[in-house]
Order: sequence, then structure tokens, then C-alpha cells
Amino acid sequence: MVQGVEVQDGYLLDRNPADGSLIRKVKMSTSEEIEAAVKKAKAAQLGWALTPLEKRIDMLKKCCANLKEKSDELAEMITSEMGKVNSEAIDEVQGAVDKDRFLDLIKQANLPEKVTESDSDTEAIIVREPLGVVAVLAPWNFPADEILLLALPALAAGNAVIVKPSEVVPLTGAMVVDSLIRGLPEGVAQLLQGDGSVGAALTKSDIQMVAMTGSSATGKRIMSNAADNLKRLVLELGGKDPMVVFADADLDKAAEDAVTFSLYNCGQVCCSIERIYVEKSIKSKFEEKCVGFAKAWKAGKGTEEDSKIGPMVSSMQKDIVSKHVDDASQKGARKLFSGEAPSEGNFYPATVLTDITKDMLIATEETFGPVVCISEFDGSESEAVRLSNDTEYGLSASVYTQDLEKGTRVAALVKAGQVGVNSWPLGIAPAKCPWIGTKGSGFGYHSGMDGWRQFSVPKSIISPTKLPDSKLWMNY
Repeated sequence: MVQGVEVQDGYLLDRNPADGSLIRKVKMSTSEEIEAAVKKAKAAQLGWALTPLEKRIDMLKKCCANLKEKSDELAEMITSEMGKVNSEAIDEVQGAVDKDRFLDLIKQANLPEKVTESDSDTEAIIVREPLGVVAVLAPWNFPADEILLLALPALAAGNAVIVKPSEVVPLTGAMVVDSLIRGLPEGVAQLLQGDGSVGAALTKSDIQMVAMTGSSATGKRIMSNAADNLKRLVLELGGKDPMVVFADADLDKAAEDAVTFSLYNCGQVCCSIERIYVEKSIKSKFEEKCVGFAKAWKAGKGTEEDSKIGPMVSSMQKDIVSKHVDDASQKGARKLFSGEAPSEGNFYPATVLTDITKDMLIATEETFGPVVCISEFDGSESEAVRLSNDTEYGLSASVYTQDLEKGTRVAALVKAGQVGVNSWPLGIAPAKCPWIGTKGSGFGYHSGMDGWRQFSVPKSIISPTKLPDSKLWMNY
């Protein structure tokens, strides 16, 4: 079970992590319903693939516009189901529904490409063909936007999509998928609900692709399920993201970013900053600044205006964070700051630790909680690179220095899908940048021109003479 969600007589018990209250019982999809959904999707996909690309894009824009009408309700549901503070929930929803430019870029990624040779009359058209039926297994930490990040490019490419939201956030997922179901031909978008057993059955079914954001352990199980018929995969998995702070960095900027992107979303982000390596000569100043910024991060219910950290998604996740912090303290880490948090519910306070060493759980395992973890390094570029790469993960990283040539050199050698120089990369990455997990952080990738093309396959139509300018190409 993901995060210990209770199942009772075929229903998910959807609870509020702030107080444990029951929001609703949500019926799990049966094996017969999974089989029927796949059959329905396969039939619907044939007609959807013949719908011109431009029309598909326009229909998807209308789906997002319909969802926008429910923005307030959707943000409230996110806070209720997974605890995100309301301001962050509103930000997520605004990003989720404002997808016109995103869809325009996806359209560009799927346009046919004419290929010629300067010394030959041969001409080719490279078109993009859909895969068929794509399963989208969405996470709980960004329960609205992550569905659309995967489902929209899959649908734009001409695939049918079956979405299974995380069992932690079934009602949020249902609201998002409902906007697709209502705006698209019947069967092109469908919803299944349930725990990991439903997801496993879906990934083993007669579909052509699985797109998932979640843990590395779940990703490995999906890869195993996909092996028999060579399903295509896009898996964004866990991280243990490093931040390097050189002595010449803007310390106020670096410390504020270190705290913000360690604590944002209660630290429950795959690309949260989980390891901070600070040059020894500035470590004390940096620690002092981090404590100052951390004091502003009040833990409380997501519905309270002054809360900056909501409850952890579950008691299970809270226990993991507690275990990591206790282990670090027992092995010599110093706790510079621990804020206040409500005693009831799954709350964990903003915490700043320093003197983290490799033998501590918090230095190697994904913590996924509101903890700022500081270590020192000797200030050399080689040591910064070595420490950053000393992990099984490779999602994102950050390097802070006012010497941009040095920052770029280090960034180029860090084994991660995206590296920010004086920035947290997720926050400022241009829309055309793919989101990639290297090493244990992913397989395949999404977003950006390269990522959107993962949901289709190129097909070359080749002729010894010039090909006609056909409207047929625009179906692709």
C-alpha cells in the first residue's frame, strides 16, 4: 500500500492527514472493470488517432479550460486529501489549468518533418505515430498537475489514456480526469481507482505504454510487468538531490533557496534539496542564515493562512522522517533548529541539521520530509562533483557560486538530469527542457520536445522523388 491507505470491503478510505477524518469511501476498480476499460480504450483510440493533430490540441485546451472553472474546489480537495498548504495548492492548480502554451509546444513536437539530401532527389516525411493505449499512474504529491503532465502529451499524440491516481488522492485525480472524459470522445480518457493491485493489473494488461511518477521501487516493479510484451515506459522516480555552495556564492540567496526547496510541499518533492554541501570556510555563516529563514516556516493545517508546512501525507511518511532525523542525531549530527508543530495529525516541524555524514540514513536514503541537511566540503570542484555524484539517484542538482564558469564546469560533471546554477532547476526551467531522471531516478523522460515525443514513435515515409504536400500528414 502507498502510504498505508486503508482498504475496506473493496473501498479506499480517503482520509485527511491533518486530523485523520474520513473524507469519503472510494470504490476500487475490479479486475473486470480494468479489462473493460482497456478494451474500450483500444476501440476509441483508433478514431482518436485519425483526428487531426490541431483538433486534438484544441479539444485538450477546452478540457483544461473546463477544469479551470473548478480551480477553487480542486485546490481545496488537494489540501484535504494530501495536506498541502492552500497557497501551494492554488499555485499547483493554476499551473495545471493554464496549459495553452504547453499544448502549443506539444503540437510542435508532433508535427511532421520533411527530410531531403542535397545530392539526391530522395525525399522523406518523418511522422509521429501513437502507441495505442497509455496507462498514467499519477503520484500523490502533485496530484493535479502530474496527471496532466503525462496525460496531455499522450492524448495529443493520438493515444487513448487510462489514469489511475494515487490511492492517497483519489478524489483530486477524479476531478482532473473528469475534465478529460467530458471533453473528449467516449473511451479516449478513462479513470480507474484503487491501490497498488489495480495499478499492477493495469500495467500487466494489453496496453502499449506506462507513464508513471513515483518511487524507484514501484518503477522497478513496473519495468518487470512491462517486460513480457515490451511496453514502452516513462518513469520519473525518486531523488536525493544535492546542492553545492561555494565560498563565493551569494549566501543570502543560497541559504534562502536551501531552506525553501528543502521545505517546499513539506519536503515531499522528488527533486527536493536533500543534501547541502557547503564550503568549510563559510559553513557557520551559512548555518546561521538557514536557521533564520527556517524560523518563518510554520507547521499547521493547510487551511490556516499562516501555515507554510502542512501535515505530512501519512503517519508512515512522518515515521520515516523521524527515523532519519533520530538516526542522524545519534550518529553526531547537530540539530540547529526544530520548529513547533501541532501534536495531533501527521505534522513534522521544519528542522535544520548540520554535520551530516555518509553513515547516516538521511545522507543516503530519500527522506521526503521538511529537513534541511548540511554537510561541509573542502571547496574544490572535484570534491563538489564527487560528493554530488555519490548516490544511486540522479534527478536534479544545484550549484551556487558567483563564478559562472566554475558553476557551469561543476554542473556539467554532476550526473543528474537537470542542474541549476544559482537556482533550483524545477522552478525556472524553460518549458522546452525535458525532465529527466538519470541512474536510479528514472527511465525515459517527459516534458520538453524530447519528452513529449516519448509518447509516439517516428515513422519515415520515403520516396525517390518529391512527395506531395498532403493534408494526410496533419493527422499525425
